[in-house]
Amino acid sequence: TCIHALSLCVSLFRLKDLEVAELGDSDVHVKMLAAPVNPADINMIQGTYAILSPLPAVGGNEGVGEVLEVGRRVTALKPGDWVIPAGAGLGTWRTQGVFPAELLLKVPSDMPVLCAATLSVNPCTAYRMLADFETLVPGDSVIQNAANSGVGQAVIQIAKASGIKTINVVRDRPDLPKLVERLMALGADHVITEEMLRKPEMKDIFKNIPKPRLALNCVGGKSTTEMMRHLQPGGTMVTYGGMAKQPVMVPVSAFIFRDVRLRGFWMTQWRKDHAQDQESLAGMMDALCQLIRRGQLTAPACTEVPLQDYKAALEATMKPFTSSKQILLL
Repeated sequence: TCIHALSLCVSLFRLKDLEVAELGDSDVHVKMLAAPVNPADINMIQGTYAILSPLPAVGGNEGVGEVLEVGRRVTALKPGDWVIPAGAGLGTWRTQGVFPAELLLKVPSDMPVLCAATLSVNPCTAYRMLADFETLVPGDSVIQNAANSGVGQAVIQIAKASGIKTINVVRDRPDLPKLVERLMALGADHVITEEMLRKPEMKDIFKNIPKPRLALNCVGGKSTTEMMRHLQPGGTMVTYGGMAKQPVMVPVSAFIFRDVRLRGFWMTQWRKDHAQDQESLAGMMDALCQLIRRGQLTAPACTEVPLQDYKAALEATMKPFTSSKQILLL
C-alpha cells in the first residue's frame, strides 16, 4: 500500500509516495484526517528550531487521525478512535502512517475535526502559561502580544471561561477593525495596537480592570519592552516565541524597582518533563476537551488546503499579518 507524504529532503519539500510500514505488535495504523502548518513547522524546515528530524523526514508536528488497525499488544486504542501526537516530530503531513502506540493520545471523536487537529500545540501552550506561572483568579487580567495567533486566540477563550480579563496586542494592519471584531467575538476584553501601548490612553483601560500580573510574549523587541511597562510589580512575563527575531529588552528599573520576573515556556519541554506524569497531561487534555464540548474553545480561524496544494499553505503561513491557520486536509 502506498501513501502520500510531504517529505523534507535536504533542500526542498516534495509530495512522495511511501509504502506503509508493517504493523508491529505495539504499533497503530492511522489514517490522518487533518494537520495544520504551524510557525514551528516552518522553523524546523529552515533548520532553526530546537529539534530537527533526521533527513529525509515527513513534516508536521500536529494533527488528528483515525485508527485503522492496532497491533496485538495495543489495548488503549481500537479502530475508529481519534488520535493526536503525544509529542513533537511525529510527521503528520501524510495520508497514513504506522506509529508506536506510545506516541499517540486518544481524543474524543465527537469534537470538530479542526479542533482536534489544532489541539496538541496552541491550546496546550495557552493552558499551561495561564496555569503555571501566576495564580490567577476571576477578575485578574493578562496582557499578550500576537493576540491573533493560534495561541493568542486560545488564551482569550480559556481566560474568558475562567473569568480572567485579557488585553490583547496586535500589529496595526489594513483590516484592523475586522480583526478587532473577531477577537472581541472570541471574548477579548480589549484589543489594542502595539502603538497604543505607548500612549497615555492605556490608563483608561486600567480604570476598569487591574494591571496584569501575567504577560505573554510571542514577539520580542519593542513590543515586549512596551508591554512590560504595564505589568504589576512582581508580575511575570513569559516568552514563548520571537516573531520579530529581536531580543527581549528589559529596563533595569523593571528589575530593581518592580521585581518583574522573566520566564520562558516551550510546550515540547513541558511534555518531556511530565512524561511520567500522566495525571497532569490527562487533566489538561480533559479540561480543554470540556471547553471545546461546551463551545468555549473553538479552533483558530482556519484555511483548509488539500495536501497536493501544500506549497500554497507553506507560503501563506510565512506571509505577514496572517490571521488564518493553514490546515492540510489529508
